[in-house]
Parts: sequence; C-alpha cells; structure tokens
Amino acid sequence: MRRAAIASLSVSLFLVAIKTFAYFASHSVALLASLADSALDLFTSWLNLVAIRQALAPADAEHRFGHGKAEPLAGLAQGAFITASALFLVLQAVNRIITPEPIDHSVEALIVMCIAMACTIGLVIYQRKVIATTGSLAVESDYSHYISDLTTNLGVVLALVLSSVLGWTLADPLIAIAVAGVMLYTALGVGKTSFNQLMDRELPDEERQRICRIALSHTAVRNVHDLKTRMAGLSTFIQLHLALDPDISLAEAHVISDAVERALLQAYPGADVIIHQDPAGLEPEPVLPN
Repeated sequence: MRRAAIASLSVSLFLVAIKTFAYFASHSVALLASLADSALDLFTSWLNLVAIRQALAPADAEHRFGHGKAEPLAGLAQGAFITASALFLVLQAVNRIITPEPIDHSVEALIVMCIAMACTIGLVIYQRKVIATTGSLAVESDYSHYISDLTTNLGVVLALVLSSVLGWTLADPLIAIAVAGVMLYTALGVGKTSFNQLMDRELPDEERQRICRIALSHTAVRNVHDLKTRMAGLSTFIQLHLALDPDISLAEAHVISDAVERALLQAYPGADVIIHQDPAGLEPEPVLPN
C-alpha cells in the first residue's frame, strides 16, 4: 500500500510537470482540465500516503479500534477537492466558448498527452494488483480516479486533433466540460463510499448473509441474532449473538464461540469479531438479512 501511494505521488508529480509545459505552449482549455486533474491527483496522492501510513498504524491506548477511518476521511477530502476542481473547469470552459482562442503547438501537446497516458496505464496496472492483495479503500479511490484520467486524456487528445487539424475551436471547451463531468462522477463515487464507512454503514446484505451462514454451519449453534457489522479502512468489525443449548457449560459455550470465530476469521482475515452467547429459547426470532 505504501509503495502504491509513493508510485502514485511520483507519477502525478511528473504529469503535472509535463502538462504545465504543454498547457503554456498550447493554451488549450481541455489540456488545462487535464492539468488541473493531475494537480488534484498530486494533492490527493500525498493525502493518500499520509492516510495509509496512519491507517496501517496499530491500535493504541487512545485508539482501541485502530486508525482505519483515516482512509475514508482522505477519500471524503478527495471527493470535495475533485468537485471544486470540476466546477472551476466548467467556468473556464464557458469563458473559452464565449471568447474562443486557437491552440498553439498542438504536436508538442499531443506528445505530452501520449506520455501521460502511458504513465497512467502503468500506474493503474500496478494499483490493481495492490487492491487485489490489500483491498485498500485509499488505493482503490486513487485507482478509480486514474481510470477516469485515461478517459479524460483521450478526450484531450481528441480536442487537440479537432481544434488544430479540423479547426473546430469549440471542441476544446466542450471536451473540457465533458472532462469536468467525469470528474464529478468520480467524486460522487469516492465520496459516497467514504461517507458510508465514516457513518459505520452495515456491510452489504450478501456479506451479512454469508456471516450468518458461517456461524450457523457449526452444529451446536441454534441460531444467530443481533448481527452488527461495519468497515473502517482495511478493518472489518463483526458482532453477533449465538443461541446455544441452555444446558451446556460456560466452558463448552466458549469452545463453540472460538470455533465460530475461527471460521469467520478464515473468511474475513484480520477482522475484529465479538461473539456473545445466549441460551436458546430466550433470544428474539432469528432474522436473516433480506
């Protein structure tokens, strides 16, 4: 995760440098949109690096549940900054529609965009491997944003070709507005996921059903109730009540709970699992998630 964050920071720094050169050479508002997007990537990549370092810190006396919420906090900040950047680009594009300007040095700008796309493709391939291994929300948010960058970069290339080769000057600001729309869509997805984690939203119903099935697979468990789940960055928290034979000893109930906990940890490695034992017959009717 740290290596992925450092790679993202390095790539975004390089892209900002070459796109700054290309923008001042061409004065393309679509390229300005791409530059603003990369500048935002630079900021959010730095934010991700800080968040990941914090999220990976072990639990301590003041943070018993760990530091996992540092990741969704960073994701929420990303969503806010992406939104602000997109609105700025819309204003710039509208101004360019009102007062059109020709694009200069389009060949140099096209070369820069091709280099940017090659760097972005290499980064997203690496990030995809990291996400498959760690499930990091911060890296996944960064990955989603760079995927959208590929789309926006293609749009910038199209704008440069249409404006410089075919002379359609409106293509430049119109594609800049389209890029802003992609950025807003990305911001919505990142912000929604981060907000759900910060508000301790339950895991998806299919995951809750899976947890219930795992617990009920133990022959001594009569039913499961009061299931509570949440995510905080990389950490999964699971709490549930097991209804057991009321005539067994406390030691036997403890052995059963340990077996259920081990089964849950196999399915959710590193999860924080809390199990309460109830005598069967006193618990409410079992209600599985819909």
